Amino acid sequence: MPVYEYKCKKCKKVFEILQKITDEPLSKCGECGGEMKKLITKTSFVLKGGGWYATDYPSESRKKAMDEAKPKDSKEAKPEKKGAGAKKAAADAD
Repeated sequence: MPVYEYKCKKCKKVFEILQKITDEPLSKCGECGGEMKKLITKTSFVLKGGGWYATDYPSESRKKAMDEAKPKDSKEAKPEKKGAGAKKAAADAD
């Protein structure tokens, strides 16, 4: 569950409250009974490093390396299909 920060408009105290996203925002201060305001605060985690996008949107050099790693003949990578088409292909090969 996320932690939300609230500030009392009357006593100016700041509270960190653990709430479900679906819970109604607090409206009354538990200390003095004053009106509470929900604050917009920074996230509690930081994403570091190259980022998730490094693999989702590869650079040109990475694209080239990935293309070179693929099999040259796409027919070798695909299994043969069974059925009428396979019989015709076998007959044409003879």
